[in-house]
Amino acid sequence: MNVEQKLGSLHELLCDRLMELVQNDEVSASELNVIRQFLRDNNIDALPRDGSPLGELVASLPEDFKKAYNKAQ
Repeated sequence: MNVEQKLGSLHELLCDRLMELVQNDEVSASELNVIRQFLRDNNIDALPRDGSPLGELVASLPEDFKKAYNKAQ
């Protein structure tokens, strides 16, 4: 196995482990931060849509946060 294959395997194993963590009801804030950074490092992002989990999260924010979010877009 060459270095590129080893890195690919390591990346896949890390991704699998992070999936296990995020599906755990007792995932910690620091673990969520690692997951967030992994997604960011891999250029994974999302836009909130009505009815989606992210959309529901944004909808639940206080109005001041929503205004700041809408200005940032």
